[in-house]
Amino acid sequence: MTLYRTGEHACGYFPERTARDLVLDPRDPEVARAYPHALSQGYRRSGGHVYRPNCVGCKACVPVRVAVGEFAPDRSQRRCLRDNADIVERMALPVRTPEIFDLYRRYLGARHADGPMADTDEEDFDHFIASPWSPTRFMELRLHGRLLAVAVCDTTAEALSAVYTFFDPDHAARSLGTLAILRQIAWAQRNGRQFIYLGYWIDGHPKMHYKSRFRPLQRFDGENWREM
Repeated sequence: MTLYRTGEHACGYFPERTARDLVLDPRDPEVARAYPHALSQGYRRSGGHVYRPNCVGCKACVPVRVAVGEFAPDRSQRRCLRDNADIVERMALPVRTPEIFDLYRRYLGARHADGPMADTDEEDFDHFIASPWSPTRFMELRLHGRLLAVAVCDTTAEALSAVYTFFDPDHAARSLGTLAILRQIAWAQRNGRQFIYLGYWIDGHPKMHYKSRFRPLQRFDGENWREM
């Protein structure tokens, strides 16, 4: 497939830096077929674009994944599962509903009020979350019927890719972000997937620290996946 290298744009993790990406040609009809292999090579999906950071002089973004067959929750993760045993999950098609979009807006308002996503609309949501070709599902997490969280995940024959999670900010004490990953790992184990891709990890970055708690965690060095 044709690869493009983007121009410089603002880095989403370090405001003083700029970033560039490698992107699979989104117009190529083979992009859906190439996507599972691209995941195994450290790529990520955002909307209809499959990309990998390719910044000059910076390799901070490290692709990581969990080998779900070897995963064992630590003490705090077991507590998270126990404390949220009353939450039920449902896998659904990636369809925007008023309920889901309202939750998304409230989450952004609480977590990213000063960021560019704060003024998102329905069209922005649709373009970011899924694409016509992507194998996307919504894992809905509900408490007595009330929607508390949505984990957006892509499903392939061998893996899940955790694309994005948003949750009710009024229930932050439940650690719903952690719960969403734990429930996706459990889904992958039940359904014969080998890995769950968690996107990029940055050593020392406060927003990325939680990923290192899902062990054994593997990192991609550009050629091979190695356990951290």
